[in-house]
Parts: sequence; C-alpha cells; structure tokens
Amino acid sequence: MRITIGRASIVLGVMAAAALIAWAVMPGQIPVELAAVTKGTFVASVDEDGKTRVRERYVVAAPLAGRLDRIRFEVGDQIQVDDTVATIMPSPAPLIDPRTRREIEERLGAAGATLERTRASVERALALSDQAKIDLARARTLVERGASTVQALERADLAMRVADRDQRAAEFQKHAAEHDLNQTRALLARYRDGPDGSPEGWNVTAPVGGVVLKVAQESETIVQPGTPLIDIGDPRDLEIVVDVLSTDAVEIRPGAEVAIEHWGGQGELSGRVRRVEPAAFTKVSTLGVEEQRVNVLVDVLSPAERWTGLGDGYQVDARISVFIQEDATIIPSGALFRHGDSWNVYIVKDGRAQIREIKMLRRSGRFAAVAAGLTAGEFVIVYPSDRVASGVRVELRQADNASQAR
Repeated sequence: MRITIGRASIVLGVMAAAALIAWAVMPGQIPVELAAVTKGTFVASVDEDGKTRVRERYVVAAPLAGRLDRIRFEVGDQIQVDDTVATIMPSPAPLIDPRTRREIEERLGAAGATLERTRASVERALALSDQAKIDLARARTLVERGASTVQALERADLAMRVADRDQRAAEFQKHAAEHDLNQTRALLARYRDGPDGSPEGWNVTAPVGGVVLKVAQESETIVQPGTPLIDIGDPRDLEIVVDVLSTDAVEIRPGAEVAIEHWGGQGELSGRVRRVEPAAFTKVSTLGVEEQRVNVLVDVLSPAERWTGLGDGYQVDARISVFIQEDATIIPSGALFRHGDSWNVYIVKDGRAQIREIKMLRRSGRFAAVAAGLTAGEFVIVYPSDRVASGVRVELRQADNASQAR
C-alpha cells in the first residue's frame, strides 16, 4: 500500500511539474507590429545606381603622324568652334605610300557618308521639333477651353523640350561631321601636293564649341593618326547611364518615368528612359559573381537650373518605373511569407492572429500589391516571428502605414 501511495505521489508530482512548465512557457500577449492594408497607386520599379555623362561627346584625334606640341587647354576651359586645339609637326617629307593614301581616301568617303547621315538626322529632328511646337500650341488652346487636361499640356510641353534637345544634338553631330570632312580633305590635298620646302605645323581645330572634358595628351610627344587628344562636350546636356540586370531590362520600355535620387542636391529629379541598349555585357559584382548587365539611357527632364552642380561622370541613384496599378490593395512586403505553395499573411482579429492566404499581384521593394484575400482597413502583422501562429493573442503595436507604394 505504501508503494502504491508513493507511486501516486510521484505521478502527481510529475503532472504538477509539467503543468507548471506548461504555464511558464505558455505565451501571453506577443508584441507585434501592425500595418494597415490601404488602397492607392502601386508602382513597381527597378532601382539601380547610374552615372551621368555628356550626351554628345566629341573626341578630337590626331589626323596625321608627327610631333605634338604641348596642348594649352586644360579641363574645364571653354573652347570655340575652329579654335586651334593642338599643333602637329609632320615629318619633313609628307609623301605617303599608296596604302596610306588609300586609307585617307577611305576616311574621306566615310566622312562624306557621315555628313549625309547627320544632315538627314537634322531634318528629321527639325520636323519633330516643329510638330512638337504645334502639338503644344494645340494642347494649350484645348486646356484654355476646358476641353483637355493639364496633364496633357504637361506631356506636350515635355515632348517639345525633348524634341528641342534632340535637334541640338543632331546639329552638334552635323557640325562635327562637316569638320571631319574638311580636315580629311585638307590632309589629303597636303599629301597630294608633296613637299615644298620645310614642313609646316598642322593645326588641329575644334569641330564644335563647348567645354574641355578631358586632355588625353598633355605633354609634347610623338603621335600616330587617330591618337585621342582632347574631349569636348556641353556639360549642360547630360544623360544618365544606368546598368541593370538583363532580367530587369526586359521590363523597361523607352518612355518609362525615372526618379533620380541621391544626386547631391535637394529633392529628386525627374527623367525618362530614352533607350534600352539591345546588347548586354558581363560585369563582376562586389560579391564576385558574374552578372549580365544592360545599359539604360535616361534623359534628365528637370529644369537645368536645378542640377547645375552635376557634371560628367557623377554618381546618382535611379528608380525606373516598370509597372503601375491604380487603386491597388497595398501591404508591406515584410508581412508576406510562404506557406506551402501560396503566399500568406497574418491578420489581427479580436486581438488574435489569424493566417490568411492571399493572391499577390506584384512585389517591389518595401511594398506589394495584393490581387485577392485582403480588404482596405484590415491590419497585417509585419515581420511575424516564429512565436506567432493562428489563435495566438497579440499585443498591438502600430507600424508605418503602407500608403506610399513607391
């Protein structure tokens, strides 16, 4: 009998200990962060860093072999059309062999073809600029009559400014092509005439006006035909080159809106994708992984007065819009988790967590758009811990509202 009582005492003691342990580990109210499910405009974007560069950059190269005198220009100097950039002293006998003569003649033909192409580009740019001005005047008239929206007028004004910029770029290329043609003709004529006494210095002139961006040959030296001397461009005409993953580039379209951030000034600048280059290149990431990247060219649309401090080769952050959904149901991405083959979230109802399966429309950065399963006004748990489960009581702690989808 004593043995029976002893065993019963042991069993009761074990049960009491188990109950005490269960009570000790039983969760009370688990603190969680909540975010409201909202309605709004959802924007999915590709976020990458980029670099500015002068849109039309002209490299002045040596047209012939000889001794280059020291270049007097420095980086940042203003330069005018037909200014003497450098002087090259050719060899005493400027006679050339048939092969070299043939190469110069081929260069002359290529320069002529380039000039014809740039003339066609100028005519096209002029036509587009004239049409953009007509469209802007029409849009302004419609807005004044109340038959159109202010957004349509803003788009027309933007199209006109872009067309004007394209026209200036085409004229820049035309002037450069004319200069190349004249230089090549003069060089070929010099060789055809043959030596006529002591050699004279050959003045290399600037094809366009602008600012010296780079001096490739600062000191006196011997140069060969085609050796770069200086780079000339207009630092007020900038574009941004953003290299993105090739998997992201397939979603980017010309004309997509771009927000330019962290460029060094106040606020953000607006831009627009002009071109997505058709060829990718291999780039090694900071983690040592080879990636296929694609260059995306972005035009800066904000007034130049806002970004006068930007120059060639400056780093910026670009946010390229690839998907826009109006009146979307938006939640923070931190509320999402996988359960089986579906996406799920924890909602809070009557102070307890409840798992809810959802259908996700799109995910981008900090936010996600939900196609079904949630309604505006509900609350979801952000970054739920492993202690959260269906039916668990939670202590509500408000998180940032998900009203901004960017």
